[in-house]
Amino acid sequence: MQGGITIEIKIPKEVRQHKESIFFGLSTRQFFCALFAVGIAVAVYLLLGNVAGKETASWVCILAAAPVAVAGFFSYNGLTLEQFLWAFIKSEILCAGERRFVSQNFYYNMLNRKGRDDFD
Repeated sequence: MQGGITIEIKIPKEVRQHKESIFFGLSTRQFFCALFAVGIAVAVYLLLGNVAGKETASWVCILAAAPVAVAGFFSYNGLTLEQFLWAFIKSEILCAGERRFVSQNFYYNMLNRKGRDDFD
């Protein structure tokens, strides 16, 4: 048997993190979040344009659409916004509190129990 030759192929980081783009270089998630944000902005502008004035309505449009648009582009350690918020809520609210570590020495307990059983 002869020694084997191993070939190592280095893959650039950009290739490993490739995301499929569908329209204007946006991923599917980014595209639909941007489309939804535009829909929200148009709806808010049409509802508030005559009531609050065009300038005020345009600022409200930006404030209403921004969180939805950001949700499409948000990524933290590979987590989407929903995954990140769920992990944050779980760690800070649902599972929050004091976590105590209580150890037991099973060997000591076993020897202690054996010693008591002999004298009883």
